[in-house]
Amino acid sequence: MTIDPASLAAILAMMAATVFTRLIGAMLVNRFTLTPRMEKALTAVPPAVLMAVVTPTAIATGIAETLACAVTALAALRLPLLPAAGLGVLAVALLRAAGL
Repeated sequence: MTIDPASLAAILAMMAATVFTRLIGAMLVNRFTLTPRMEKALTAVPPAVLMAVVTPTAIATGIAETLACAVTALAALRLPLLPAAGLGVLAVALLRAAGL
């Protein structure tokens, strides 16, 4: 196995950017007192990001993926991000196994 130095540099740069933005976000949130309205708005961010990620798949692929994206969207209304995404993966696997 060989590792392309440019790819490795890109991966490391993306990792650094992700860690930086998460740390800065956590530090900023801890410095301010959030109003209930702001807290409610911030809790809506993870499902919105999840929908932004899965919507192109729902539109550009088959019926199994579209139905699984709908399952993921419904699950994201009640569950945290990771279980909702896991439920979507399980749904697409089951739908593909069923022949859709």
